[in-house]
Amino acid sequence: MKKVLIFVLMFLFIASVTFASQASNSGKKAPSPAQLAHQEKMKTCNKEAKTKALKGDERKAFMKSCLSGKASAEPVTAASKTQ
Repeated sequence: MKKVLIFVLMFLFIASVTFASQASNSGKKAPSPAQLAHQEKMKTCNKEAKTKALKGDERKAFMKSCLSGKASAEPVTAASKTQ
């Protein structure tokens, strides 16, 4: 009886590990070239915003212009908005 119980428990353990590994591998896929390019652009813009020490709305405006690919990726400040 003990041998049967051990066999059943081992079977359940192996089956659950196998099922879990298949489920985790099937959900992931490699990012597309466009996604990779966007990730690189995000890293670049984020690094630039960090070096300029931008915060709040200035950072948001800078990131928007930088990610959109505009030539001038300067932050929009409150002073330049009122002019």
